[in-house]
Amino acid sequence: MIKPKPEQPAKAQSESGPRPAARPAGVAAKPAATAHTAEQFDTTTPEQRAEAETASGRARKLGVTIASLGNPAEAGFWIKTPLVSKAGKGRVEYPATGKSVAVDLIPIDGQKSAGSRVSLAALRLLGAPLTGLPELIVYTE
Repeated sequence: MIKPKPEQPAKAQSESGPRPAARPAGVAAKPAATAHTAEQFDTTTPEQRAEAETASGRARKLGVTIASLGNPAEAGFWIKTPLVSKAGKGRVEYPATGKSVAVDLIPIDGQKSAGSRVSLAALRLLGAPLTGLPELIVYTE
């Protein structure tokens, strides 16, 4: 039995040929292959940064983690942490600056006391050192 192919995303037409469908509003663009600086790797928009800084007020504390910079080529606001067992939405807070950022919580294997990896965009909004090991408080929503 031959199954039909799944529908492909719509492609817009232009004078130069078909273009990919528009990127969803909350998704950061992938950094350019030529990116070398933090500014070039952080492709989040001012609107995305403003939204990430807005507190929801529905958070529950999961714990404290020592964080390091994750893969800077992975765009967006996220934390990969053993403090969660399933993906979800949350927030990280950096007590040294008092700032917090909304993030995607991504589970990784390890003991709860193991460290976490955080996106470049999130560390920049928190005002945390990119080459340091900041202590962050992790919340789930």
